[in-house]
Amino acid sequence: MCQTRRMSGSEGAFDHPNALGPSSDRLEQLFGERNLLPLWVAEPYLPLAPAIRAAIERRAHRGWYGYEVRPDSLKAVFWDWMGTRHRWDGEGCGTIVSPSVGTSIGVLLNELTEEGDGVIIQPPVFTDFKPLITASNRRVVRNPLLLGPDGYRMDLDRLAELASVRSTRVLILCNPHNPVGRLWSPTELGDVARICASNNVVIVADEIHADLALPPHSFTPLANAAQGIGARWAATHGPIKTFGLAGVCDTLLISDDAEITATFEELSNRLHLTRNNVFSMAAFEAAYREGADWLDDLLDLMATNIRRLRTDLDPAIAVLPHEATYLAWLDFRRLGLEAPELVSWLAAAGVALSPGHWFGRHGAGFARMSIAVEPPIIEQAINLLNRAVATTR
Repeated sequence: MCQTRRMSGSEGAFDHPNALGPSSDRLEQLFGERNLLPLWVAEPYLPLAPAIRAAIERRAHRGWYGYEVRPDSLKAVFWDWMGTRHRWDGEGCGTIVSPSVGTSIGVLLNELTEEGDGVIIQPPVFTDFKPLITASNRRVVRNPLLLGPDGYRMDLDRLAELASVRSTRVLILCNPHNPVGRLWSPTELGDVARICASNNVVIVADEIHADLALPPHSFTPLANAAQGIGARWAATHGPIKTFGLAGVCDTLLISDDAEITATFEELSNRLHLTRNNVFSMAAFEAAYREGADWLDDLLDLMATNIRRLRTDLDPAIAVLPHEATYLAWLDFRRLGLEAPELVSWLAAAGVALSPGHWFGRHGAGFARMSIAVEPPIIEQAINLLNRAVATTR
């Protein structure tokens, strides 16, 4: 069992609910209220790892913010990290810098498919996938996850059926899955790879939450599970979710398919998508070189917070089985509220969570909560929700 340690540099982090996190203006825009406990964004509501903050400050003190060459050490330190933590050495893979996960997926959809082609997603799933597909004039093909007593699983029979349609060209795989917290096993990933390989469907794996697996669970890269199967794949990685750097750092696109990496790199160069940022480079390297202890503390904190939710939340709110990500998936269906009612109910409770229907209609009745916060914030959220349940009965 993990032992909880206080996150380094966290003293006073939540003296006010919005001390770390989105602005009150954003709260009002999305939820109609400014004074809510903000736990809906998929970020750690915690101070940066001290080593990352120090690296950014050192870079700022240099006083030179002009063009700078991205050093080879950035990719090297990433692969050192992946080899140590996830037993993936990246041999035979191309590694390309990309501004964001959305950029990578958008470019790949544009380059690997034609207008009108089908792209499979597995809802409830990350909110940006659907608009990326529709904005490129591709068709959204839904293979909803199946929810049973032990949590969610992929509907592999239906996936095979959908993949067999000639115009279906890509599967966007969320691994680990946001928002439901599933960590797909090597067997499940191998089955997906075989289905896609036999139907010429390219797998685009969003693995940006890879580092956030809770022991005893461990992350399996799609690349490892698909080895020898013949599936075409690309995967997104980077420090942005692990270390709360989405507003600073670039991401990486990785594939062992030379055509995919060459196509992506050509478009990136043509559109200058890889133009560097000096603070991004400093933060990126510091995260992977010096951030391991901070991440281990975060994983301990997540384990404590998910246990606290399971123990202390009113039984009317169920906590779904949780294997990865710092995003708890909460089931409010016992309250009998329609999707719009749940949004209002949460705001009235004083908590800003991501309503489940944002992730597709299969998420209606659920909500997503960031648990990457200090325990007093989880306690505050539990008290607010329990009070609201008591007044609803």
